[in-house]
Amino acid sequence: MSRWSKLQKQIYNLLDPKINLQIHCIRYPMRSQYGSTDCPRYWITLDKDIIWDYPKDFPELLKGPTMISPTGISYSLDYYPYPYVTEISDMSNVIREYINTPKCELLTKEFKNDKWGLLDIILAADRRISIYKLSLSKKTFTDSAKLVIKKRIDGRVIKNRIETEEQSKGEKNE
Repeated sequence: MSRWSKLQKQIYNLLDPKINLQIHCIRYPMRSQYGSTDCPRYWITLDKDIIWDYPKDFPELLKGPTMISPTGISYSLDYYPYPYVTEISDMSNVIREYINTPKCELLTKEFKNDKWGLLDIILAADRRISIYKLSLSKKTFTDSAKLVIKKRIDGRVIKNRIETEEQSKGEKNE
């Protein structure tokens, strides 16, 4: 089993099983006359809809650093080669940090290395954190994380409705 598979399994153990959230990671080989590299891709789906996609959702990472010429003119190094190649490891490290954080600190801890909003989605789907605690949190969630929270709430409402209907049917049969 590869390292990503082990990390993925640990993440899935934390997620609410009532929602269909999946986290994927893959590397696409890129070959050219100048050499080769692997282009990473992380993406998250909720009910098979992609709600977060790296590097597609982060085009600003494709721009190189800004340089200032000796004459004082500022310009961007747009040819900056694959700046996101090393970030795939950074994302895995951020996920590892989340997994290793005690449950009681998850809503208050600031994950400074999560510049992609990845952990917001994982936190919103974490079965150890109740919807009630998420709603009381002062945390500002990304749009993708809000979709996950809504899905968890909708699932709970439907479950409660079914349980109520089953109880009323049981009372009528008695």
